Amino acid sequence: MAGEPIRVLHFADLHIGIEAYGQIDPQTGLNRRVVDFLQAFDRVVEHAIHEEADLVLFCGDAFKNRDPSPTYLREFAARLRRLLEAGIPVFLLVGNHDLPGMEKRATPLDIFAEFRSLLREGDRLIVGRREAVHRIDTRRGRLQLIAMPFPVRTRLLKDEAWRNLPLEELDHKLREALYVLLQRMLEAEIDPALPTVVAGHFSVEGATYGSERQVMIGYDVVLPPSMFQHPAIDYVALGHIHKHQAVGDGSPPIVYSGSVERVDFTEEEERKGFCWVEVRRGDTQWRFVELPARRFTTLAIDLRNASDPEMTAIAQIRRAAPSLRDAVVRVHVRIRPEQIESMREARLREELEKAGAFYISSVRIEKEEITRLRLALGEVERLTPLELLERYLESRDPPPDPEWRARLLRAAEQLMKEQEDL
Repeated sequence: MAGEPIRVLHFADLHIGIEAYGQIDPQTGLNRRVVDFLQAFDRVVEHAIHEEADLVLFCGDAFKNRDPSPTYLREFAARLRRLLEAGIPVFLLVGNHDLPGMEKRATPLDIFAEFRSLLREGDRLIVGRREAVHRIDTRRGRLQLIAMPFPVRTRLLKDEAWRNLPLEELDHKLREALYVLLQRMLEAEIDPALPTVVAGHFSVEGATYGSERQVMIGYDVVLPPSMFQHPAIDYVALGHIHKHQAVGDGSPPIVYSGSVERVDFTEEEERKGFCWVEVRRGDTQWRFVELPARRFTTLAIDLRNASDPEMTAIAQIRRAAPSLRDAVVRVHVRIRPEQIESMREARLREELEKAGAFYISSVRIEKEEITRLRLALGEVERLTPLELLERYLESRDPPPDPEWRARLLRAAEQLMKEQEDL
């Protein structure tokens, strides 16, 4: 365990291109929520440079979808350039949102791999699209990195007979194929004297899901933590699940860095950031570094016993103003049917704007069994069909079962993806 540890900045799930809950920023011409995600990326870059990271390890899902606009590609490339010019190697792992509709098509990240030979820093920029071992020379020593991108059945399961198996058996076959691949790399390609990091983009048993249940594409394989309990592995860096967390028994550390920005209200209480990892053979230490992400705030107002519902609601909004400033806000109002005439929704929105809300997502007024969901003016045109379905499910009273809701949204997204490919 001699020598300095290798400093790795591990982050994931940028999802550049998410525009929900934002409007155009006149200074940049970009959606203000896109600016939020880019500013989070800027903070990651600044930390890596200031703290002299030896490697920046990105564990998948650079963009919201597999066809990012040239503007988003430009913004992503500009931040990569800062890291490379600072002499910091960058590893980009392919996630499910980075995958094209067909296997032989390029991913958005492949463009950076193609330009490696034209860049002075080209040898320090690596894209991990296949399961493979990479040896990366850093200023504090050599690091071995096992790339395990988002597992695609059609690529990993070549036997045509498997294609007609039930999903449960197919999932078992896929886990088995990944286990065999990992063990082969560990036994045949790894130097046991060097520190080794696994970079993956998938789900691991025991992890807590968040909004990514709504943005995942396709059926999701779940791997057991025991698969990574090998003496050669010093750290497992994961992307795919937006909530920062460690799973397993800690030997080795199996860590989701989480996303760098909140996506929606399901992430309202989650901290956002990245992991700072000091990798030394047999003795790896890591810590979570929190970023100042955009707040999402739900304000619940019960007016059923109020003599003047509107003024009572306004008073509560004013008291809550510090938590509403610069936040994406939704309001849930409970009211008696006979009070509805004394409640002007426009007046509540006016107070929310005065409180400095970044964006008013919705004002839901509940009376008895009736629920009304009001979207901000013009929001319907900006939301994707999947986002509209999500809002509809959010408005149901009682809310649907979370697992059923997640399955429905995954099925809807898969259907939309198939329609795009036709």
